[in-house]
Amino acid sequence: MVSTRVPRFPATPASNTILLDDHRFHDLLPDEEWGRLPLAIWRRFSKRFADGETVVYVGTVEEASFSRAGWWLAQLARMIGGPFPLCTETGVSMAVMVTEDAASGGQIWTRICARSNGFPQVIHSAKRFAGPTGLEEYVGYGVSMALRIAVEHEALVFRSVDYSVQIGPVRLPLPPWLTPGDLTVTHSDLGGGTFRFTLEIVHPRLGRLIRQSAMFMEAAS
Repeated sequence: MVSTRVPRFPATPASNTILLDDHRFHDLLPDEEWGRLPLAIWRRFSKRFADGETVVYVGTVEEASFSRAGWWLAQLARMIGGPFPLCTETGVSMAVMVTEDAASGGQIWTRICARSNGFPQVIHSAKRFAGPTGLEEYVGYGVSMALRIAVEHEALVFRSVDYSVQIGPVRLPLPPWLTPGDLTVTHSDLGGGTFRFTLEIVHPRLGRLIRQSAMFMEAAS
């Protein structure tokens, strides 16, 4: 499990940042379900920056843990870009940057986690509003997963549906034995301009492999 303490001063986007109305996430849910979200989450997922603009959230890693199988999963996943945390070091800084992608109409996500020894770990992924559920996340080397979103206990929840790999023009579904299991990401509001992202991967036979929880401060706009 990883949690992140918010620094005193949140990062802010440039003063000339342009904000647009964003219906991309809302369109994936019925109106009545979207209406159950707290106002802060509703606003957070209803604003869109102009193409190429970036918003930055910052914090500090407080704790992290994996199962033994989860640790090996994180190491093996380095072959496709290292989409999972690789160590359990605490007291180091973390930054998350979300950039609007003009090419796909989606978002580019970059997470940077500092390490006291050696270079920081950088994790890249891209969200695209496409595929069987209307939302996909690409983690590298053509590997992607379809996501379905729901509102649970006043939180916005993203769940993996299936995994696939793109090889040239051909897209192939990945068999279950080549996937890490069920991935769930939960966005919950904590009040006072803070919110928490929690990532959990549960394998059908091995149980919970990785759990990551990070708390961030809302960036000013």
